[in-house]
Amino acid sequence: MTTILERYQGLHPRSAALHAQAAGCFPDGVTHDLRYFRPFPIYVDHAAGARKWDVDGNEIIDYVMGHGALLLGHAHPVLRKAVSAQIEKGTHYGGCHELEIEWAGWIKRLVPSAEVVRFTSSGTEATMMAVRLARAFTGRNKLLRFAHNFHGWNDSVTGLTDPEHTLPWSPGVPASFLDQQIVVPQHGRDELARVLADDPDVAAVIIEPTGAHASAVPIDPDFLPFLRDETRRRGVVLIFDEVVTGFRVSPGGMQGYCGVLPDLTALAKIVAGGLPGAAVTGRADILAGIAFRGDPDWDVRRRIAHPGTYNANPLSAAAGVATLTAVADGKPQEHAAAMAKRLCQGVNQILRKMGIKGCAYTVSSMFHMVFGAECPSPIDGYAWDWQGKPGATVPETPEPVMAAFKQGMLNRGADFMRTGGMMSAVHHEHDVDETLSAIEATLSDLQQEGLV
Repeated sequence: MTTILERYQGLHPRSAALHAQAAGCFPDGVTHDLRYFRPFPIYVDHAAGARKWDVDGNEIIDYVMGHGALLLGHAHPVLRKAVSAQIEKGTHYGGCHELEIEWAGWIKRLVPSAEVVRFTSSGTEATMMAVRLARAFTGRNKLLRFAHNFHGWNDSVTGLTDPEHTLPWSPGVPASFLDQQIVVPQHGRDELARVLADDPDVAAVIIEPTGAHASAVPIDPDFLPFLRDETRRRGVVLIFDEVVTGFRVSPGGMQGYCGVLPDLTALAKIVAGGLPGAAVTGRADILAGIAFRGDPDWDVRRRIAHPGTYNANPLSAAAGVATLTAVADGKPQEHAAAMAKRLCQGVNQILRKMGIKGCAYTVSSMFHMVFGAECPSPIDGYAWDWQGKPGATVPETPEPVMAAFKQGMLNRGADFMRTGGMMSAVHHEHDVDETLSAIEATLSDLQQEGLV
């Protein structure tokens, strides 16, 4: 019998050869942590809609979707037209341009808390700027964040203790940076309230508003109003990291969906239509920390400097305007969420039929699957039965099962972000049903190899 690994190697010889070349160029042969995969990752040749084709000619239904940036799918005609037109006019002016105003206008129109906007190039830069703005505005130093929540890899939000497993870890970050971070359990109401009451040096609280790792550990919706009240009462800046959820959960992101408004919001991914681009938006008085002021009492040394060669790059602005225009009515989000629900309900039916421990659940169009671990039965077959217990974690798929599942799914024509993914507006019922057939066949392969 051919194993999952043997079939994977047989189907992807060109990818294996390219990875051997890449090993001489990049650490571990990859350019992003999530692309690290043993024995080698696939190499993509082109993509369109909900699918991509690797260099070996394999057609793959894609649920990575540009790490969540492609709500409209690959190579959408609206984006191709907008970016192509801008290329004809220029790719970088080194100056102001009209599109950046239009782009910011869409953000202000859609994001409820947006008063003013500042563009950056990545989500990591956006969270870094938001934290710096909060510190400058409050005159305080410490940042409170929640266990397992991910905010990029800048020094302000990276690292801390082994037992808590906050990712990424902290080699290379000075201890003085770590001293300015406080990590509490997600939903830890008592600990949050105690820290804010006892430590007057907390400048900001940052959170993924749908829960850790793009809702892999779902948020209790009642926690967000509590968090808003506590931070407002203590004069602490509340930052929503909507790098993933911005324009995905609703046209206004999670804050547009739940009605809880932060002081600052970090945006990336969908905001630039899949091109490099990000933004910080929120209260004008806080973002004024970046502004040049002309009054005689102003000391320029109090201003936050913010250069950046690619801030509001015209190509990213063109893609951003086109994307936000297309998603403003909420229909792409509704469709993507419906497809995620269909997938998760189907996976849970398969798991019950095959007698395999695990579950699948979704928040909006972000979905997650657990294989080989005990889970509660999802509500209505797709929603996590989450009680918001402080410190509680969602069961995880064992690493050997996760690796074999990803290999097996690529063998059968679907690509996930480990055992989860992002649905888009161009995934349709036939894509989901084809994927469910592939999942059932792959789980059968895993059973034959004794992994589940």
